[in-house]
Amino acid sequence: MKRFALTSLSLALLGTAGAAHAQNSVTLYGVIDAGLIYVHNANGNEKQVGTNSGTLSGDRWGLKGQEDLGGGLKAIFQLENGFDVNTGKLNQGGREFGRQAFVGLTSDKLGTVTLGRQYDPLVDMVQGITGDNYWASIVGTPGDVDNYDNSSRVNNAVKYVSPNYAGLQFEGMYGFSNGAGTTGQGQTWSGAVAYNNGPLGLAAGYYYTSNPSAGRSATSWNSPSSDSIFDSPINSGYASAHSIAIARAAAQYAIGPVTFGGSYSNAKYRPDGFSAFTSTQTYNIGSAFVNYQLTPAFLIGTGYTYEKASGDTGAHYNQVGIGADYTISKRTDFYALGAYQKASGTQAVFTTNAAGQTVRVDQQAQASIGSFGFAGTSTQEMVVVGIRHKF
Repeated sequence: MKRFALTSLSLALLGTAGAAHAQNSVTLYGVIDAGLIYVHNANGNEKQVGTNSGTLSGDRWGLKGQEDLGGGLKAIFQLENGFDVNTGKLNQGGREFGRQAFVGLTSDKLGTVTLGRQYDPLVDMVQGITGDNYWASIVGTPGDVDNYDNSSRVNNAVKYVSPNYAGLQFEGMYGFSNGAGTTGQGQTWSGAVAYNNGPLGLAAGYYYTSNPSAGRSATSWNSPSSDSIFDSPINSGYASAHSIAIARAAAQYAIGPVTFGGSYSNAKYRPDGFSAFTSTQTYNIGSAFVNYQLTPAFLIGTGYTYEKASGDTGAHYNQVGIGADYTISKRTDFYALGAYQKASGTQAVFTTNAAGQTVRVDQQAQASIGSFGFAGTSTQEMVVVGIRHKF
């Protein structure tokens, strides 16, 4: 799920930490999440058994800190590295601080402004009250076509987070292309608003990125503001879309030990003129979850997700997931997860023939649970057990 990110809440906490004793601080932190995974129908009809990294929380280590500038104003920064605990390799395209890298100013009265590589407002404001916040991809969007599982970050971004007004908070972001003469090309902009008061949580937001294939040469790969991650067995080829637009809303409510909620996303991938896609690909996704806190240390839950695709390719996906998490200390927990997905209809796959031409092939829709990225047949099943430690 790649969580433990510096969201609007943690930014606010940074703004108030040390108020009684004006001082500077730097914190080293991290998450190590490793498990065993079984997938039925991975890459065709194969069964796969092995290790998995970052199932509930993306493996990371980071540094964050603040300096009191006086008058209620503080300078803040965060550098966060993502890695695969099973191989030691860097994630996020091999970037040293691929998860987050930003610096800024925060004030209790005026809000927070940060510059650098950051999560977008939908991740900060909406994701925290969805089923993904608890159980990650097993209740997430098939193929993660709407970035439900927080796979993307925004480069060259300026972000503003408002103060908290009795539970109401809003956030806006703009990501520059950083290319000469390319204003408006490769840009990203996003905004979201959230209301959290007691047991009730509400949030909604919008995300847009313009990232044409022409801006993806080796010399300008880092210029487009948004990561090119929206490509999976479900929407193969649409990472080269001319633009991606995502609207999302979510709600959560707690009654005693029971928490339930739901969310809706609409994601549109528009063709770029450089691929074989001829029309806008649209994904409509609805999801719901229910959690039950059996004891203070033991949480169980379940979630259901439905996704409908239309455009060059049309398919339906039904996914159900269950999870259990047992906390044995402040820093360590054990978890067990299971998921099943059924895909129906057809989807388009684009390949290159012997003449170097891009050709379209329609095939049976492939099941692909969450953002795990395993191409299946029309069905896929998965079980993961693991341990997570935070420091």
